[in-house]
Amino acid sequence: MQIFDSHTHLNDTPYAGQEADFIQQAAALDVVEMAIVGSDTVLNDGALRLAQQYANLSAIIGWHPESAKDYTKATEATLIEQLQRPEVVALGEIGLDYHWDTSPRDVQQRVFARQIAIAKSLNMPISVHTRDALEATYQILKENDVRDCGGIIHSFNGDSEWLKRFMDLGMHISFSGVVSFKNAHDVHEAAKICPLDTMLVETDAPYLTPTPYRGKQNQPGYTRYVVEAIAQLRDVDPAEIAAATYANAHQLFKLGAV
Repeated sequence: MQIFDSHTHLNDTPYAGQEADFIQQAAALDVVEMAIVGSDTVLNDGALRLAQQYANLSAIIGWHPESAKDYTKATEATLIEQLQRPEVVALGEIGLDYHWDTSPRDVQQRVFARQIAIAKSLNMPISVHTRDALEATYQILKENDVRDCGGIIHSFNGDSEWLKRFMDLGMHISFSGVVSFKNAHDVHEAAKICPLDTMLVETDAPYLTPTPYRGKQNQPGYTRYVVEAIAQLRDVDPAEIAAATYANAHQLFKLGAV
């Protein structure tokens, strides 16, 4: 079984100096590839560094909505240059966060739309963060013709109807440890009906640790438990979920056929 963690933050502080150990631990759980995701200057640089250092890691870089207030012409110029490096497979994570509101909502919306335009110009998929902002996120994706570049709704946390609406825009749906939480009924129903050719899996580590390690620090290897949770919901072999999501990641990120 081969598993692809499509969204993890091995570039974040909890893993500093221990990245090789976590990569090895992930491999022991059949998580053999991962996308390291940035969100600002520091974390983008960290994602690039790790993807350059390890052949089984790829980088996703962009400006998170919480950092949108710090997005400038200079940071955009740097981002565009970095996006064209061979280790970068998508632009992200970008989107809207109306929970923390650390950047004004109009600024979040403008920076989100601008980064979609950049992704389209580079023919590159996007990785979308949306928290307490599903309707606004959907409208911006629709208005900006996101089908032209495609992408991911990362750590999907909506119900079956939202699943269908985002899929209608051509988006892939990535399930995180939330799908293993016993009270996440909407996400359970979405995971049951999500077409396998649209599905991805992730940890969003160090956040959203899945059962059976909920309450402890997450790590990329725990993508295995996300796969197992989805397989249990769908009453299939975990290897089926792993194979489909691994192939989908390779296709979306243009990493070559499996």
